[in-house]
Amino acid sequence: MRLDKKTILAIAAVAVLHSALPNRAVAGVPTEQVRQTADKVLQLLQDPRSKGSSNAPQRREQLRQILATRFDFAEMAKRSLGSNWQKGSSAEQQQFIRLFTDHLEKSYIAQIESYAGEKIIYGREAVEQDQAEVETKIVTKKSEQLSVNYKLKADGADWKVYDVVIENVSLVNNFRTQFSRILAKGSFAELINQLEAKSTGSKPDRS
Repeated sequence: MRLDKKTILAIAAVAVLHSALPNRAVAGVPTEQVRQTADKVLQLLQDPRSKGSSNAPQRREQLRQILATRFDFAEMAKRSLGSNWQKGSSAEQQQFIRLFTDHLEKSYIAQIESYAGEKIIYGREAVEQDQAEVETKIVTKKSEQLSVNYKLKADGADWKVYDVVIENVSLVNNFRTQFSRILAKGSFAELINQLEAKSTGSKPDRS
């Protein structure tokens, strides 16, 4: 099944939310830390004080803070460019990270807020030195199962997500394909221009 970027984000966001560990005692540190993040998100969404449109700005800022503890958006940004990362200056690279993070956070949070009670089951965990992968399955209301695997890297005592693979489709690779098309025809500055326009809702500057 081929998934577009919007669908990948939607499923990945759901997978952050509600977890069911078959046997929490056998879960390793990466799985447990992902679960802890999910618990914090659910606690916030279920808090009556965070509900409603009037509380949306505060709720979304809190969601950003929670996600930032588990997702390494800077690493995701770099990997989404692959070898093209070196084409940007240091200033352009930092600007790209900022815009990429902003775009991903906004998209992710919008999907999290549309959570409808899907069930997530954690499965196998693989750890090799400073790399880990946590496998999960989403069970929809129609009892369909979708695989969602989190790839993480060690960051001190923490494990940070740097990619999400859904039904064998990588979120990072999906972005890389999109960005490679842009950079094949234009410059790093033009890529930043397009991301900036998407962030502000304006038309890209063609000058």
